[in-house]
Amino acid sequence: MSFNEDEHEHGRKIGHHHHDGECHCCSCSANENIFCECEEDENEERAAFAREIKFLSAAGVIFFLLLITEEFYIDSVNNALLSAAFIALYLVSGLPVLRSALRAISKFDIFNEFTLMGAATLSAVAIGEMSEAVGVMLFYRLGEAFQEKAASGSRRSIKALLASKPLTARVLRDGEAIDVDPKEIVKGDIVQVMPGEMIPIDGIIRSGASDIDTSSMTGESVPVHAVQGDPVHGGTLALDGLLTIEAAGPFEDSTIARMLEMVQNATARKSPTERFITKFAKWYTPTVFAIASMVAFIPPLTGHGELREWFYRGLVLLVISCPCALVISIPLGYFGGIGSASKKGILVKGANVFDALAKVTTAIFDKTGTLTYGRFKVTKIVPSEGTSEEELLKTAASAETGSTHPLAEAVREAAGEIELSPEAILTQVPGKGMVLTLGCSVTAVGNTALMKDFGITPEEVPTQGTVMHVIKDGTYMGHIVLEDSLRTDSAKAVKELREQGIKGVYMLTGDRDSAARLISDELGLNGYRSELMPDEKVEALKEICEGETAKSLYVGDGINDGPVLVTSETGIAMGGFGSQVAVEVADAVILDDSPMKVVELLSIARKTRTIIWQNVFMALGVKGIFLIGGAAGIAGLWEAVFADVGVALLAILNATRASKV
Repeated sequence: MSFNEDEHEHGRKIGHHHHDGECHCCSCSANENIFCECEEDENEERAAFAREIKFLSAAGVIFFLLLITEEFYIDSVNNALLSAAFIALYLVSGLPVLRSALRAISKFDIFNEFTLMGAATLSAVAIGEMSEAVGVMLFYRLGEAFQEKAASGSRRSIKALLASKPLTARVLRDGEAIDVDPKEIVKGDIVQVMPGEMIPIDGIIRSGASDIDTSSMTGESVPVHAVQGDPVHGGTLALDGLLTIEAAGPFEDSTIARMLEMVQNATARKSPTERFITKFAKWYTPTVFAIASMVAFIPPLTGHGELREWFYRGLVLLVISCPCALVISIPLGYFGGIGSASKKGILVKGANVFDALAKVTTAIFDKTGTLTYGRFKVTKIVPSEGTSEEELLKTAASAETGSTHPLAEAVREAAGEIELSPEAILTQVPGKGMVLTLGCSVTAVGNTALMKDFGITPEEVPTQGTVMHVIKDGTYMGHIVLEDSLRTDSAKAVKELREQGIKGVYMLTGDRDSAARLISDELGLNGYRSELMPDEKVEALKEICEGETAKSLYVGDGINDGPVLVTSETGIAMGGFGSQVAVEVADAVILDDSPMKVVELLSIARKTRTIIWQNVFMALGVKGIFLIGGAAGIAGLWEAVFADVGVALLAILNATRASKV
């Protein structure tokens, strides 16, 4: 339960990160150690806890017998022999703490928990209070053991999310199935997955069908039926069908790899509350050291009592003063909250996200792929005179070959197989569309804004769908209409966000006003902005929040959402098959693209912070009472043990509730 900065930083105290190329923990390097087995570490943690409890139980029995002897049979026992027994038990139980104190002193770290415990108990031995010195050490080690067990529980909640680690992948090459390391897979490889096997890579099903257990990713226990053309994620389980999957990219870009990296890095981003406690401990402990010294020496030096009595009171203050409950339970609470969110398919990149969510009063959503499914279908092809429907569709699909946007995928699916020259140059214009350059020929496919960039202003198309215009070499070829559908849980998410105190729910989109108005009316939003470029989304966000972006959260999934995700206080990315840019810049990532996860994240954040502040007030309140009692001589070392270790244990147990919210 150390509160010095080095020992207490999550990466070392709770995560136990090492950088020597080996796996020592639950969070392995996403690139090098993703496949290392951490079950041995978990078993060792359990065995270590069991050994510690056995030792403390045996030491506790001996301590109890010594106390009975001291209380009732002191006249029948040699005092020197009894004192020797207490000192031996003290050394056996306190040696790890004393060693840690010496190491801290050698690094000029004087005001820490180990030196404080060591100084207080050794001083107690010096004035003859040996039983109390042993009691402090035993209770301290008991608290330390349960603290580590609580931290291990939080780690296991995250490890459970990442337990499905595909060790090999079966790649089809030249008609033959070859087992390879998933890290060797490249985009376009065809991977075979047998029934009951883990899917090793993100990709698209090219043949077969299966129920997919996605619980490790999304927290949903009900399997999802996937067929040809459906996307699947690495780390999920194919239950009952043989699949061939086309890899969507290299392993390091897969969902499972991103998840591991995000969870691994999450604890590095401290929240303002954590930073406050770190600073608080730095001045709090020296202050109490100074007060304890004044209590111990000033009254007897001024003739107000015996030195032994006041020195004892000073020792009591030292034991009480440890801010263990604060410095351990607060980050443990955040870590539990991160683990709880992970189990529900929400990756939170740092504890600071929870503090930011507590201030949110305005929620703003992207439309396509966020409030709607983003699974478009071509519903109408309207060519200009002299252009056939097939020619229009093939031309549009050629330009959309380089895009991962749902609109582009729908056009390619409708057009069928397209052969594109290797000399073709594809350029994505964020928020507008795609441009294909092949020699002197230029094809542009996108919205009205892109057409205007090429000097053409198409006529307004009276439809509720999304319109994609096509021009080639300066000639307008026609337009394609695509339609999307609203997610089934979007309306429920909007309703429950308002129930959680979100005052305004808005939508920003690059789509046409008619399509945006339809979605806004159906969901009963407070407002929307349509036909926006990426930079215009940022301005729209500021306008909606009246400049108070610190109270906003934004949910999006595309490249064009990157700037606004960064601008809002909390950016949440739909991470299923959302843009890598959105995933990288967001503060949290929702793996199954459900808007209801935003509600769940908000609830987890608020409950986690409630638990943390309960610990703050409980620890400060109890310690304050006992500090006064210790200075007045009412509280002794036994009470001090409760004020330190007891309150720390209560705070830690309370903090573990965050992993169950």
